[in-house]
Amino acid sequence: MRIAVVEDDDGVGDALVDALTEVGHAPVRMRRGADLLLGYHEMDVVLLDLGLPDMDGLEVLRKLRTLSSVPVVVLTARDDERSVVRALRGGADDYVVKPARLGELHARLEVAARRRRATNDTAADRLVLGDIAVDLVGRGVEIGGRDIALTTKEFDLLAHLVTRRGEAVSREQLMDAIWGDAYVAISRTLDVHMTALRSKLDRPGTIVTIRGFGYRWDT
Repeated sequence: MRIAVVEDDDGVGDALVDALTEVGHAPVRMRRGADLLLGYHEMDVVLLDLGLPDMDGLEVLRKLRTLSSVPVVVLTARDDERSVVRALRGGADDYVVKPARLGELHARLEVAARRRRATNDTAADRLVLGDIAVDLVGRGVEIGGRDIALTTKEFDLLAHLVTRRGEAVSREQLMDAIWGDAYVAISRTLDVHMTALRSKLDRPGTIVTIRGFGYRWDT
């Protein structure tokens, strides 16, 4: 597995990288939260310290969860109940207090990654939402049995929303998933594509705007 080791302490970070490499993984050392937010795309799982130099790890986790569902195991010296609860409620898959036993940590990383893979594997290849049918593999859309022509980006937007139907999806997550960077100034591009997609679907109320945040598929 490709594992992001987000740890600013060189002694701890180097030891984790060596240990994970020895058991066949491909760890990538990151020292700041910003490094993870820019480089998580290629990771299978994240090992996240909370005491980072540029921002608190809980804030990193919150921002990451607006962009990705990559599994996250928190590894930290914080053992207070409030931190544990905040991390788990904020989207962490597991929470381990330092010093960690390497065998246990390895097992927890594998379980987190396996659980997320199992969730992803159950996703349907074809979704039927009212009279809208979305073929996620063939990248086709039908409404009332009639084919609807979408551009590549319009379909990507649709697919991202329908596979998370009922879930609030941030503008940053959409921009990152479809254009590759949540922080580039392309919000107007997102608006244009969203307007075109809504027009072609012609189903008011299916894509709900969440003011100040993003969108939600509501059927």
